[in-house]
Amino acid sequence: MAGIFAYLNYRVPRTRKEIFETLIKGLQRLEYRGYDSAGVAIDGNNNEDKERFIKLVKKRGKVKALEEELHKQDDLDAKADFETHFGIAHTRWATHGVPSAINSHPQRSDKRNEFVVIHNGIITNYKDLRKFLESKGYEFESETDTETIPKLIKYMYDNRESEDTSFSALVERVIQQLEGAFALVFKSIHYPGEAVATRRGSPLLIGVRSKYKLSTEQIPVLYRTCNIENVKNICNSRMKRLDSSTCLHAVGDKAVEFFFASDASAIIEHTNRVIFLEDDDIAAVTDGKLSIHRLERSASDDPSRAIQTLQMELQQIMKGNFSAFMQKEIFEQPESVVNTMRGRVNFESSTVLLGGLKDHLKEIRRCRRLIIIGCGTSYHAAVATRQVLEELTELPVMVELASDFLDRNTPVFRDDVCFFISQSEMIKEVLSLDEKIHDLALELYKQRSLLVMGRGYNYATCLEGALKIKEITYMHSEGILAGELKHGPLALIDKQMPVIMVIMKDPCFTKCQNALQQVTARQGRPIILCSKEDTESSKFAYKTIELPHTVDCLQGVLSVIPLQLLSFHLAVLRGYDVSAFYI
Repeated sequence: MAGIFAYLNYRVPRTRKEIFETLIKGLQRLEYRGYDSAGVAIDGNNNEDKERFIKLVKKRGKVKALEEELHKQDDLDAKADFETHFGIAHTRWATHGVPSAINSHPQRSDKRNEFVVIHNGIITNYKDLRKFLESKGYEFESETDTETIPKLIKYMYDNRESEDTSFSALVERVIQQLEGAFALVFKSIHYPGEAVATRRGSPLLIGVRSKYKLSTEQIPVLYRTCNIENVKNICNSRMKRLDSSTCLHAVGDKAVEFFFASDASAIIEHTNRVIFLEDDDIAAVTDGKLSIHRLERSASDDPSRAIQTLQMELQQIMKGNFSAFMQKEIFEQPESVVNTMRGRVNFESSTVLLGGLKDHLKEIRRCRRLIIIGCGTSYHAAVATRQVLEELTELPVMVELASDFLDRNTPVFRDDVCFFISQSEMIKEVLSLDEKIHDLALELYKQRSLLVMGRGYNYATCLEGALKIKEITYMHSEGILAGELKHGPLALIDKQMPVIMVIMKDPCFTKCQNALQQVTARQGRPIILCSKEDTESSKFAYKTIELPHTVDCLQGVLSVIPLQLLSFHLAVLRGYDVSAFYI
């Protein structure tokens, strides 16, 4: 949930104030991801040796608090000019160590800030690395896994075999020792004006902006010319010389700017020209030239990284007239559903075209099992599609939580097909219920728990609704399969326990009525999401939210919206900041 943003201006004069503003704006674009602290690293004091000193400013809380802290730095001249400068910024979601300034990123190598790094992900072998570094005399000040990284690169620097060891070569040695997932951006006083970034299992992209012609649209991936048998050889191995054909720069050594981010939303207002890094890519900017290299070559490697043009508008990441991103996304769903179908669903010919799958349909038709892997909301989307996939394909469909799927080393056979899901007029009628749902939230916001139940296609709706309530309102909420009510959950039902039931006119309607009877028999007061004119369910309801009826496999698109709205209003009433949450 953390966010990375970094900005390098080469031969583009910028004041320290302008650099601050760029970094803060980048972090603001990443606030929706959730975080508990933030920090920046910029070139330091105001004398002529300013590039040889790195200033860290870190703060627990919101980006706004960090911005206020930056204005309090009297030792930094906001008007100081930098023709070339590299600044890094980060929003942290605590995984190792409590939310605090000292645990925030950037993390540093030592008290002189010789190396600093920002990191998304988790280093799984950090305890072993920390033990090794402590045995070498390196002192730790934070509780984070990340702190091992800048201290490890300092160890590599202190023990380098050659004085002309490059910054990127040091990073190569470091990532050879790291286990886990990471996106990393490095800055150092020993390599002023240089940037190195790398990733493995965590996204990272680079935006480029220049008013001058760029040297290439395809950046070739470079490799070391020798076989590397151990990490000590890395700094001694040679790589193809960097020139205009092997790196990206403005022709004539002219002005250029680079933006590093974990999410395109932080870059789009600056440029729509980006390079997406692949796992184990190492990107280095030296003297305004961007090169990308890897340690080892494999047959499946793409020989280059292309500059791509983002098809995204700035207004897509702005709140507009809404008070929060989450509220904006909820009310934009009529448009987003249409956009999702545009170019894919042809209503005149009753056909569906999925460009990414059409070349693989022959193999998919031959498979014996479908496996869908996701996490969080993506997992619930998979649960929602499982039933219709099994009905239409007559194939067994497995839905897996991504982390559990990896932990179990699940057997996958050659005749399996795996889908990996990543996070991403009737609806307008549902959105008109916003005021009614707000009134319902007024009744519920002081409660400590909430149950959401349904079955069939609506089970995934219940899981997703409960998840949203849990993560945004910090209220305990549980999605329950209505058919399992008597196997434990029924014991929780009484007249004080809020219960939301999703009951639609579908093949599970009668079974849901049985669950409704069990709830009312326990003096429960169910709030029912039901189809219009469903008098049978309404007569047992404490309150009803009537929804338009559609085909059963698509009903969840409508029935999840009241739960999204409810979670939003509950969070506001409970005093939580929802300004940066997305659905």
